[in-house]
Amino acid sequence: MIEQISPLAHAIYVVDDCCPNHSGKIVEQNCNDERITVLFHSENQGVGGAVKSGYERGLKDGMDIFVKIDGDGQMDPTLLSDLTHSISVGEADYVKGNRFYHLESLEQMPLVRKMGNAVLSLINKFTSGYWDTMDPTNGFTAIHRNALFHLPLQKINNRYFFESDMLFRLGTIRAVVKELPMSAIYAEEDSNLKVSAFALRFGPAYIKIFFKRIFYTYFLRDFNAASLEMVVGSILFLFGSIFGAKSWISASAGGELTSAGTVMLAAVPLIMGFQLLLSALHYDIGNVPDQPLQSRR
Repeated sequence: MIEQISPLAHAIYVVDDCCPNHSGKIVEQNCNDERITVLFHSENQGVGGAVKSGYERGLKDGMDIFVKIDGDGQMDPTLLSDLTHSISVGEADYVKGNRFYHLESLEQMPLVRKMGNAVLSLINKFTSGYWDTMDPTNGFTAIHRNALFHLPLQKINNRYFFESDMLFRLGTIRAVVKELPMSAIYAEEDSNLKVSAFALRFGPAYIKIFFKRIFYTYFLRDFNAASLEMVVGSILFLFGSIFGAKSWISASAGGELTSAGTVMLAAVPLIMGFQLLLSALHYDIGNVPDQPLQSRR
């Protein structure tokens, strides 16, 4: 894979994340490319920790654009110039691959991965605010150094939540994210994705970053129409839901019919609250960053 990396790349950082197969030593012994620098971890830090080590070394060496390529053979190194184009011309701060653009390429993807990635994409739209992105777990990415300077790298998750956490953090600094359509490359393998295990492991993390994003974007850094709609809409929706549920339970227990006034007192706030929350969602979808950090320096 390393020999396929374009000569446009000025440096190649190979991170040996305490690999039991000693991949870093293998690279040092078998690759003569002068661009290669092997970084060794004394303890396994996970995919996020490995990527951040490469980012930090690249920043120290003065690199401008950083491309992440996993060593599992599922990313095509020949697409490097395509991946970095939007960044190099100043149109984006972060570019990621999207395996869902070409429907023909999805035939290679196992069904459980198609379904899992579709659900994850929807969740990430809510949590990151990037409503025009898909395939959030795709690790084929490129980022400009200016975006890295603004990111709190040490706070980004070190493990498999890294890509989702990156999108959340990029949203907090209003970085522009674009996508590169690419084919899905899979060998004859079974997916080990377990929906229940995923929900238990990452569900709380997604909930946490969703509320953090809403607070940062609509209450800490700004207060606009969507902020007001979220507050009033949530209050009305909760009031209508709780009052309606209590009234229904009370009436059912007593064997009585609920009066029209009680029904309206529950239904009107519920409907109004839902409409306000929909309006806030519409505002959020149109609030995707469109001015690259490069142009704001």
